[in-house]
Amino acid sequence: MRFDRPFEAYAVGERHRSRGRTITETDIVQFAGVSGDFYPLHMDREYAQRTQFGERIAHGMLTMSAATGLWVMEPGMVLAFYGIDSLRFVRPVKIGDTIYVESEVKQLTERGEAAGLVTVHQRVVNQHGETVVDAIVHVLVAREGNG
Repeated sequence: MRFDRPFEAYAVGERHRSRGRTITETDIVQFAGVSGDFYPLHMDREYAQRTQFGERIAHGMLTMSAATGLWVMEPGMVLAFYGIDSLRFVRPVKIGDTIYVESEVKQLTERGEAAGLVTVHQRVVNQHGETVVDAIVHVLVAREGNG
């Protein structure tokens, strides 16, 4: 999604597709170190080979975090990441998968004179166009003249 303009410039139904980002083994190892999540499905090749996935997969929250990093955010326009609803990890993300964020503005809510809430349906898709994460996200954006 592009959060690069005042609240008034958004329209319900507006769509955006991000650039891509390939998830690497380094991403998984570093995310485990930062989060403390060393679950063997992410870190132990032998364990992961015996699971339904057949190999190590990325943490769901790593995928969501990487997707957030694909947003375009203009300083001063984004006031806060307000929340996530209906977050679902639909398919695994494997080492070497490339993800993209497909977004659609679903709702615009005024939050006083200084800000508005932009509600977005966000699908994270892989290189095959398969949805891997599905969520509703809310971002607090500056109103015109307040950014």
